[in-house]
Amino acid sequence: MADLTYTNLHPKWAEQLTEIEHTVFASIDIEDLLSLRDMEAYCRVFPEGGFVALDGDTPVGFGLGILLDFDFEDTSHSLDDLTGEEDCGNHNPDGDWYYGVTIAVNPQYRKRGIGNRLYELRKEVVRTLNKKGMVAGGVIPGYAKHLNEMTADQYIDRVVAGNLHDPTLSFQIANGFQARGAIPGYLDDPTVGNNAVLIVWDNPDYQP
Repeated sequence: MADLTYTNLHPKWAEQLTEIEHTVFASIDIEDLLSLRDMEAYCRVFPEGGFVALDGDTPVGFGLGILLDFDFEDTSHSLDDLTGEEDCGNHNPDGDWYYGVTIAVNPQYRKRGIGNRLYELRKEVVRTLNKKGMVAGGVIPGYAKHLNEMTADQYIDRVVAGNLHDPTLSFQIANGFQARGAIPGYLDDPTVGNNAVLIVWDNPDYQP
């Protein structure tokens, strides 16, 4: 494999990026994943807020998001609530927070540090734009094995405590994110009871 490179979103990769997300999140209803039109919109509206990992000229992973004001007094939301249905319509350049919409890596390219690098690149955007931090609804695929044993909040607490390992949440915690509880009804994924987890990374360099 050639050395991996990283660059900003571009519409020429929109179809390939959409395919990667749909492959990675196969258990999630397609209506809750980005369509080609959505992906093209992110490439057009906020390309500097998203990054693509390339093996030569081939996309093998990506992470993207938008800027908005997040209400921490009412954290219950679905992805569409915040991003706007189609065309990332709720992107606000003056928003205080970077909302991480999705991050996905081709399964054949895992364990090569791509996820870590994509998170670092997005954190650099937060620092450069002097935003308060990054917030997202994170998937908790490991909860599928415990769905009938405990609530999503109990599962999240055990992952945070290190008593259970979640392929995604444990990785995000290692990347400096705090888990702030379950988000019921975030997406249509019956394998995890339609739950996600609110994750937050505070920008240590933020200047009010």
